[in-house]
Amino acid sequence: MEYTMNEFDVAVIGAGHAGVEAAVAAAKLGVKTILFTLTLDGIANLPCNPSIGGTAKGHLVREIDALGGVMGIAADANTLQSRMLNLGKGPAVHSLRAQIDRTAYHGWIKRMLEQQSNLWIRQAEITAIETKNGRISAVVTRLGARYPVKTAIIASGTYLNGEIHVGEVSYPGGPDGVAPATGLRESLEQNGIYLRRFKTGTPSRVHRRSIDFSQLEEQPGDPEVVPFSFTTEIPPENKVSCHIAYTNPETHNIIRNNLDRSPIYSGRIHAIGPRYCPSIEDKIVRFSDKDRHQCFVEPMGMDTDEMYLQGLSSSLPEDVQLAFLHSIKGFEHLEIMRNAYAIEYDCCDPLDLRPTLEFRQVKGLFGAGQFNGTSGYEEAAAQGLIAGINAALQVEGKAPFTLDRSTSYIGTLIDDLVTKGCSDPYRMMTSRSEFRLLLRQDNADERLTPMGYKLGLISEERYQLFLKKMEEIRLEKERVMKTSVAPSAELNGLLVSRGTTPLNSGTKLADLIRRPQLGYAELAPFDPERPVLDRAVCEQVEIQLKYEGYIQKQMHEVEELKRLESQKIPADLPYDHIDGLRLEAREKLKRVQPENVGQASRISGVNPADISALLIYLTAQKQKG
Repeated sequence: MEYTMNEFDVAVIGAGHAGVEAAVAAAKLGVKTILFTLTLDGIANLPCNPSIGGTAKGHLVREIDALGGVMGIAADANTLQSRMLNLGKGPAVHSLRAQIDRTAYHGWIKRMLEQQSNLWIRQAEITAIETKNGRISAVVTRLGARYPVKTAIIASGTYLNGEIHVGEVSYPGGPDGVAPATGLRESLEQNGIYLRRFKTGTPSRVHRRSIDFSQLEEQPGDPEVVPFSFTTEIPPENKVSCHIAYTNPETHNIIRNNLDRSPIYSGRIHAIGPRYCPSIEDKIVRFSDKDRHQCFVEPMGMDTDEMYLQGLSSSLPEDVQLAFLHSIKGFEHLEIMRNAYAIEYDCCDPLDLRPTLEFRQVKGLFGAGQFNGTSGYEEAAAQGLIAGINAALQVEGKAPFTLDRSTSYIGTLIDDLVTKGCSDPYRMMTSRSEFRLLLRQDNADERLTPMGYKLGLISEERYQLFLKKMEEIRLEKERVMKTSVAPSAELNGLLVSRGTTPLNSGTKLADLIRRPQLGYAELAPFDPERPVLDRAVCEQVEIQLKYEGYIQKQMHEVEELKRLESQKIPADLPYDHIDGLRLEAREKLKRVQPENVGQASRISGVNPADISALLIYLTAQKQKG
């Protein structure tokens, strides 16, 4: 029997990383928000790798923070070890990654949610959504409680009809032994939302005492830790080391000999898994020429002896897992605490979503995170933030908020999803962005903090500190461009030692900084007027000077993108009556319903000739009107 509870402006279904960001954003924007979770003990869970960031993912965390989200602050507060990846390459691909204390992170987020005004938290399973005139009107729990709502966000992660696979054994379940959410699928399908099956997996968790660390390679954290959040004043400390182990031919033979017992290869798993994060059995089959694969041994927290084996995700039977793990040097006596498993789950087709992450089929219903077909905590949190913002804005009758590809990796992520779709779990990579030199993790605040402030997610105090930083960058850049440096024996000695041409006459300090062999910090002894500045300010001055030409080139490309995206496409455009459009292009354009010509140009199956035909038609219609 149903009974009606209090009305809310926004309901968030799921309290993983997407749900957390969505709920906090909506509540901060002043609307009455309720967050539903299957279990309060699973809030902000890190069910797979207890880490945040990584290649391109670190960019997303920095962008979330720059807009006013919470993931970066929470990560800094619970960091075990921090490393900046790709330092041997240019700044466009530098990416921060931190090992996180799993239980402490959950506790920190849960406490933050409990203290957030305008936010209510409820342990309950949502089994139905109600609609009225094509718009969401209520959500209903398994116990029959009906909550009238104005908007709702589905952030169900991998729990929606989750099914666990370990060898020949399969059973309903979510991550870490939590029961799956089983009642919502039918209601969504009744409202015209198509669902499909994806899969992911996680490695074994093992006992620290059973590892012979003397046989492994130690991987310490960085000497100088850089925080995720632009607001973190005292950087986190490295508290632990990680280690590296390697598989070997014996490991590979054990796996090959048991592939018939793998649900992936026996045909019992039909869902599509992540292309860029394969299981160990996938690696052995796909990369049969490799003699070994890395395994990163990473701690789960300061108050536990559980260790995570990154790189050894598997759905093989328990006995096979033990056998191949014991074949690895240093793991001969390994004790498994939690078995590796694969999990299948329901998710939507992101082509059904608008750039705001609202479903086309149901007004006021949004999707976020793995429910949208992505993989990873960071991708989920980014979507949750945007969905939460837009749900709140819709409640208040305000214009929606979207990010384009030239502003952020978040914009790239969402544009890829709603324009191109995904045939397997989507993972963000730096190569997905055509503007990656502009979209560095170090300048995320410059790109996005003004937007977060305008929305109301960035406080006045934080915004004033941001403006102060921007002014310091501008003044220091001007100073080094005007400051001349005379040749000297000491300076020329440095230049020669760095493999660059010594000076015969004076030159501008900025010109020396631009040399690939030199950096801003190295020239400090020859710059007596240099002011004392924060590390982030100095970093920006150096990057902006060194890459000025490349940055300007990408800015021109951005202008071309904006020109195409300024040409809006009416929602009711009759694609079937546009001369010159191929049949495939018509079908794809009707499916995606692009909002502008720029978005249309990125749809798979729409070629430049189709775009030309579209532009001709739009121009003709504009002239008629």
